[in-house]
Amino acid sequence: MIEIRDLTKRYGSFTALDHLNLSLEEGVVFGFVGANGAGKSTTFSILATLLAPTSGDALINGKSVIKEPKEVRKQIGYMPDFFGVYDQLKVDEYLDFYGASYGIGAAERKVLIPQLLELVNLTNKRYEYVDLLSRGMKQRLCLARALIHDPKVLILDEPASGLDPRARVEMRDILRNLKSMGKTILISSHILPELAEMCDEIGVIDNGKLIAHGNVASIQAQLQGEKRIVVKVTDRLNEVRAFLEEDPLISSIDVMDNRLEIAFNYRGTDADQVALLKKAILANLPIYALSEEEKDLEDVFMAITKGADHQ
Repeated sequence: MIEIRDLTKRYGSFTALDHLNLSLEEGVVFGFVGANGAGKSTTFSILATLLAPTSGDALINGKSVIKEPKEVRKQIGYMPDFFGVYDQLKVDEYLDFYGASYGIGAAERKVLIPQLLELVNLTNKRYEYVDLLSRGMKQRLCLARALIHDPKVLILDEPASGLDPRARVEMRDILRNLKSMGKTILISSHILPELAEMCDEIGVIDNGKLIAHGNVASIQAQLQGEKRIVVKVTDRLNEVRAFLEEDPLISSIDVMDNRLEIAFNYRGTDADQVALLKKAILANLPIYALSEEEKDLEDVFMAITKGADHQ
Protein backbone atom coordinates (compact mmCIF):
# COMPACT_ATOMS: atom_id res chain seq x y z
CA MET A 1 0.00 0.00 0.00
CA ILE A 2 2.74 2.49 1.00
CA GLU A 3 6.35 2.19 -0.12
CA ILE A 4 8.93 4.82 0.84
CA ARG A 5 12.23 4.47 -0.98
CA ASP A 6 15.38 6.36 0.06
CA LEU A 7 13.33 9.47 0.75
CA THR A 8 15.63 12.43 1.36
CA LYS A 9 14.93 16.10 1.95
CA ARG A 10 17.64 18.71 2.35
CA TYR A 11 17.46 22.44 3.04
CA GLY A 12 20.92 23.70 2.18
CA SER A 13 23.31 21.95 4.55
CA PHE A 14 20.48 20.74 6.80
CA THR A 15 19.11 17.24 6.16
CA ALA A 16 15.51 16.91 7.31
CA LEU A 17 15.12 13.37 5.95
CA ASP A 18 18.04 11.03 5.40
CA HIS A 19 17.35 8.09 3.02
CA LEU A 20 14.12 7.02 4.71
CA ASN A 21 12.84 3.56 3.77
CA LEU A 22 9.53 2.14 4.95
CA SER A 23 6.88 -0.33 3.74
CA LEU A 24 3.33 -0.52 5.10
CA GLU A 25 0.61 -2.98 4.18
CA GLU A 26 -3.01 -2.06 3.52
CA GLY A 27 -5.15 -1.63 6.63
CA VAL A 28 -2.20 -0.95 8.96
CA VAL A 29 -2.36 1.74 11.63
CA PHE A 30 1.15 3.18 11.80
CA GLY A 31 2.34 5.49 14.57
CA PHE A 32 5.28 7.83 13.85
CA VAL A 33 7.26 8.76 16.97
CA GLY A 34 10.01 11.33 17.29
CA ALA A 35 11.02 14.65 18.77
CA ASN A 36 9.99 17.95 17.25
CA GLY A 37 12.09 18.45 14.13
CA ALA A 38 12.88 14.74 13.77
CA GLY A 39 11.29 14.58 10.32
CA LYS A 40 7.71 13.41 10.92
CA SER A 41 5.91 16.38 9.36
CA THR A 42 8.39 16.52 6.47
CA THR A 43 7.64 12.88 5.67
CA PHE A 44 3.89 13.42 5.86
CA SER A 45 4.07 16.56 3.71
CA ILE A 46 5.91 14.63 1.00
CA LEU A 47 3.40 11.76 1.18
CA ALA A 48 0.62 14.33 0.84
CA THR A 49 2.35 15.74 -2.31
CA LEU A 50 2.75 19.14 -0.63
CA LEU A 51 6.54 19.00 -0.55
CA ALA A 52 8.95 17.68 -3.16
CA PRO A 53 11.77 15.45 -1.90
CA THR A 54 15.39 16.17 -2.76
CA SER A 55 15.76 12.56 -3.84
CA GLY A 56 14.02 9.21 -3.46
CA ASP A 57 10.34 8.51 -3.97
CA ALA A 58 7.21 7.30 -2.23
CA LEU A 59 4.42 5.17 -3.69
CA ILE A 60 0.86 5.10 -2.40
CA ASN A 61 -1.18 2.26 -3.82
CA GLY A 62 1.38 2.06 -6.63
CA LYS A 63 1.24 5.77 -7.48
CA SER A 64 4.36 7.94 -7.21
CA VAL A 65 4.10 11.16 -5.20
CA ILE A 66 6.56 12.70 -7.68
CA LYS A 67 5.30 11.42 -11.02
CA GLU A 68 1.57 11.01 -10.28
CA PRO A 69 0.64 13.52 -7.57
CA LYS A 70 -2.94 13.95 -8.80
CA GLU A 71 -3.53 10.21 -8.58
CA VAL A 72 -1.98 10.12 -5.11
CA ARG A 73 -4.32 12.86 -3.89
CA LYS A 74 -7.30 10.71 -4.84
CA GLN A 75 -5.95 7.97 -2.58
CA ILE A 76 -5.22 10.03 0.54
CA GLY A 77 -6.91 12.17 3.14
CA TYR A 78 -4.47 14.57 4.81
CA MET A 79 -4.94 16.31 8.14
CA PRO A 80 -2.03 18.68 8.92
CA ASP A 81 -0.95 19.63 12.43
CA PHE A 82 -2.00 23.23 11.76
CA PHE A 83 -4.95 23.93 9.52
CA GLY A 84 -7.31 26.74 8.69
CA VAL A 85 -11.08 26.69 8.60
CA TYR A 86 -13.50 29.08 6.93
CA ASP A 87 -15.05 30.67 9.98
CA GLN A 88 -17.93 32.33 8.16
CA LEU A 89 -19.26 29.03 6.86
CA LYS A 90 -21.56 26.69 8.72
CA VAL A 91 -20.37 23.15 9.34
CA ASP A 92 -22.44 21.58 6.57
CA GLU A 93 -21.49 24.40 4.16
CA TYR A 94 -17.82 23.78 4.94
CA LEU A 95 -18.07 20.09 4.05
CA ASP A 96 -20.27 20.84 1.05
CA PHE A 97 -17.60 23.20 -0.30
CA TYR A 98 -14.87 20.56 -0.03
CA GLY A 99 -17.11 17.85 -1.43
CA ALA A 100 -17.78 20.01 -4.50
CA SER A 101 -14.04 20.68 -4.79
CA TYR A 102 -13.51 16.92 -5.11
CA GLY A 103 -16.12 16.73 -7.85
CA ILE A 104 -18.76 15.00 -5.72
CA GLY A 105 -22.25 15.70 -7.06
CA ALA A 106 -24.83 17.70 -5.10
CA ALA A 107 -27.16 14.73 -4.59
CA GLU A 108 -24.31 12.55 -3.29
CA ARG A 109 -23.06 15.33 -1.00
CA LYS A 110 -26.52 15.64 0.50
CA VAL A 111 -26.35 12.01 1.59
CA LEU A 112 -22.65 11.96 2.44
CA ILE A 113 -22.38 14.99 4.73
CA PRO A 114 -24.78 13.70 7.44
CA GLN A 115 -22.92 10.37 7.44
CA LEU A 116 -19.57 12.08 7.94
CA LEU A 117 -20.94 14.30 10.70
CA GLU A 118 -22.28 11.24 12.49
CA LEU A 119 -18.91 9.51 12.14
CA VAL A 120 -17.06 12.42 13.79
CA ASN A 121 -19.80 13.14 16.36
CA LEU A 122 -20.79 16.54 14.98
CA THR A 123 -24.37 15.85 13.91
CA ASN A 124 -25.77 18.33 16.43
CA LYS A 125 -23.40 21.03 15.14
CA ARG A 126 -24.39 20.75 11.49
CA TYR A 127 -25.85 24.25 11.27
CA GLU A 128 -23.36 25.97 13.62
CA TYR A 129 -20.82 28.44 12.29
CA VAL A 130 -17.34 26.96 12.23
CA ASP A 131 -15.87 29.80 14.30
CA LEU A 132 -18.16 28.86 17.21
CA LEU A 133 -16.76 25.33 17.46
CA SER A 134 -14.28 24.28 20.14
CA ARG A 135 -10.78 23.20 19.12
CA GLY A 136 -11.71 19.56 19.49
CA MET A 137 -14.75 20.01 17.28
CA LYS A 138 -12.66 21.81 14.65
CA GLN A 139 -10.18 18.91 14.73
CA ARG A 140 -13.01 16.45 14.09
CA LEU A 141 -14.40 18.67 11.34
CA CYS A 142 -10.99 18.71 9.67
CA LEU A 143 -10.94 14.91 9.89
CA ALA A 144 -14.37 14.79 8.22
CA ARG A 145 -13.00 17.05 5.49
CA ALA A 146 -10.11 14.62 4.96
CA LEU A 147 -12.64 11.79 4.60
CA ILE A 148 -14.99 13.55 2.18
CA HIS A 149 -13.74 11.62 -0.88
CA ASP A 150 -13.48 8.26 0.94
CA PRO A 151 -9.67 7.91 0.71
CA LYS A 152 -7.94 4.60 1.28
CA VAL A 153 -5.12 6.22 3.26
CA LEU A 154 -5.34 8.77 6.08
CA ILE A 155 -2.28 10.85 6.94
CA LEU A 156 -2.86 12.55 10.28
CA ASP A 157 -0.16 14.87 11.59
CA GLU A 158 -0.64 15.40 15.34
CA PRO A 159 -4.43 14.78 15.21
CA ALA A 160 -4.86 15.21 18.98
CA SER A 161 -2.53 18.18 19.41
CA GLY A 162 -3.81 20.71 21.93
CA LEU A 163 -6.92 18.73 22.83
CA ASP A 164 -8.23 18.28 26.35
CA PRO A 165 -8.51 14.73 27.76
CA ARG A 166 -12.16 14.26 26.73
CA ALA A 167 -11.49 15.48 23.19
CA ARG A 168 -8.52 13.12 22.95
CA VAL A 169 -10.69 10.18 23.92
CA GLU A 170 -13.28 11.19 21.32
CA MET A 171 -10.59 11.43 18.63
CA ARG A 172 -9.14 8.05 19.61
CA ASP A 173 -12.57 6.42 19.39
CA ILE A 174 -13.13 7.87 15.91
CA LEU A 175 -9.75 6.60 14.74
CA ARG A 176 -10.55 3.16 16.14
CA ASN A 177 -13.76 3.20 14.12
CA LEU A 178 -11.87 4.18 10.97
CA LYS A 179 -9.44 1.33 11.59
CA SER A 180 -12.36 -1.10 11.70
CA MET A 181 -13.42 0.26 8.29
CA GLY A 182 -10.11 -0.92 6.83
CA LYS A 183 -8.47 2.46 6.37
CA THR A 184 -4.67 2.60 6.28
CA ILE A 185 -3.80 5.25 8.87
CA LEU A 186 -0.53 7.07 9.50
CA ILE A 187 -0.44 9.05 12.74
CA SER A 188 2.25 11.23 14.25
CA SER A 189 1.68 12.29 17.81
CA HIS A 190 3.41 13.15 21.07
CA ILE A 191 0.60 11.39 22.93
CA LEU A 192 0.96 8.06 21.19
CA PRO A 193 0.68 6.22 24.54
CA GLU A 194 -3.05 6.94 24.33
CA LEU A 195 -3.15 5.41 20.84
CA ALA A 196 -0.88 2.44 21.56
CA GLU A 197 -3.71 -0.08 21.66
CA MET A 198 -4.76 0.72 18.09
CA CYS A 199 -1.32 1.04 16.46
CA ASP A 200 -0.24 -2.10 14.63
CA GLU A 201 3.24 -0.75 13.95
CA ILE A 202 5.45 2.00 15.31
CA GLY A 203 8.23 3.88 13.53
CA VAL A 204 10.82 5.83 15.49
CA ILE A 205 12.51 8.68 13.63
CA ASP A 206 15.48 10.67 14.88
CA ASN A 207 17.42 13.34 12.96
CA GLY A 208 15.67 12.34 9.74
CA LYS A 209 16.53 8.65 10.04
CA LEU A 210 14.19 5.76 10.81
CA ILE A 211 16.00 4.12 13.70
CA ALA A 212 13.40 1.49 14.60
CA HIS A 213 10.27 -0.04 13.09
CA GLY A 214 7.96 -2.76 14.37
CA ASN A 215 5.36 -3.43 17.05
CA VAL A 216 5.72 -1.92 20.53
CA ALA A 217 7.52 -4.95 21.99
CA SER A 218 10.07 -5.14 19.18
CA ILE A 219 10.72 -1.39 19.35
CA GLN A 220 11.49 -1.70 23.06
CA ALA A 221 13.87 -4.54 22.30
CA GLN A 222 15.69 -2.52 19.64
CA LEU A 223 15.99 0.65 21.69
CA GLN A 224 16.36 -0.39 25.29
CA GLY A 225 18.16 -3.70 25.19
CA GLU A 226 16.65 -4.97 28.43
CA LYS A 227 13.41 -5.84 30.20
CA ARG A 228 12.48 -4.77 33.70
CA ILE A 229 11.55 -7.71 35.92
CA VAL A 230 10.03 -7.14 39.37
CA VAL A 231 10.65 -9.81 42.01
CA LYS A 232 8.72 -9.60 45.29
CA VAL A 233 9.94 -11.38 48.40
CA THR A 234 8.69 -11.86 51.95
CA ASP A 235 12.14 -11.56 53.58
CA ARG A 236 15.88 -12.36 53.12
CA LEU A 237 16.13 -9.62 50.52
CA ASN A 238 19.93 -9.53 50.33
CA GLU A 239 20.15 -13.29 50.03
CA VAL A 240 17.74 -13.27 47.09
CA ARG A 241 19.66 -10.43 45.47
CA ALA A 242 22.98 -12.28 45.76
CA PHE A 243 21.39 -15.38 44.24
CA LEU A 244 19.93 -13.49 41.26
CA GLU A 245 23.13 -11.57 40.56
CA GLU A 246 24.73 -14.85 39.50
CA ASP A 247 22.41 -15.16 36.49
CA PRO A 248 24.25 -14.08 33.28
CA LEU A 249 21.09 -12.51 31.80
CA ILE A 250 20.77 -10.06 34.70
CA SER A 251 22.83 -6.88 34.33
CA SER A 252 21.70 -4.95 37.42
CA ILE A 253 19.39 -5.16 40.42
CA ASP A 254 17.80 -2.28 42.33
CA VAL A 255 16.32 -2.82 45.81
CA MET A 256 12.95 -1.16 46.44
CA ASP A 257 11.32 -1.94 49.82
CA ASN A 258 10.38 -5.64 49.67
CA ARG A 259 11.04 -6.06 45.98
CA LEU A 260 13.89 -6.23 43.52
CA GLU A 261 13.82 -4.46 40.16
CA ILE A 262 15.94 -6.43 37.71
CA ALA A 263 17.40 -5.41 34.35
CA PHE A 264 16.92 -8.60 32.31
CA ASN A 265 18.58 -8.84 28.88
CA TYR A 266 16.16 -8.91 25.92
CA ARG A 267 17.98 -11.97 24.61
CA GLY A 268 16.37 -13.76 27.51
CA THR A 269 13.11 -15.49 26.61
CA ASP A 270 9.98 -16.20 28.65
CA ALA A 271 11.39 -19.70 29.14
CA ASP A 272 14.51 -18.15 30.67
CA GLN A 273 12.34 -16.26 33.16
CA VAL A 274 10.49 -19.47 34.03
CA ALA A 275 13.82 -21.26 34.54
CA LEU A 276 15.05 -18.43 36.79
CA LEU A 277 11.93 -18.58 38.96
CA LYS A 278 12.09 -22.37 39.15
CA LYS A 279 15.73 -22.24 40.21
CA ALA A 280 14.89 -19.70 42.93
CA ILE A 281 12.04 -21.84 44.24
CA LEU A 282 14.26 -24.94 44.33
CA ALA A 283 16.76 -22.88 46.33
CA ASN A 284 13.95 -22.30 48.83
CA LEU A 285 14.05 -18.54 48.39
CA PRO A 286 11.00 -16.59 49.68
CA ILE A 287 9.86 -15.25 46.28
CA TYR A 288 6.09 -14.89 46.02
CA ALA A 289 5.82 -12.94 42.74
CA LEU A 290 7.81 -12.37 39.56
CA SER A 291 6.47 -10.14 36.79
CA GLU A 292 7.66 -8.17 33.80
CA GLU A 293 6.97 -4.45 33.80
CA GLU A 294 4.77 -3.45 30.91
CA LYS A 295 6.19 -0.50 29.05
CA ASP A 296 4.18 1.71 26.75
CA LEU A 297 4.99 4.09 23.93
CA GLU A 298 5.72 6.89 26.37
CA ASP A 299 8.69 4.89 27.68
CA VAL A 300 9.93 4.40 24.13
CA PHE A 301 9.39 8.06 23.25
CA MET A 302 11.28 9.26 26.33
CA ALA A 303 14.10 6.80 25.63
CA ILE A 304 14.76 8.08 22.13
CA THR A 305 14.22 11.77 22.82
CA LYS A 306 16.27 11.94 26.02
CA GLY A 307 18.13 15.21 26.01
CA ALA A 308 16.21 16.56 23.02
CA ASP A 309 14.87 20.09 23.18
CA HIS A 310 11.06 20.15 23.05
CA GLN A 311 9.92 23.68 22.58
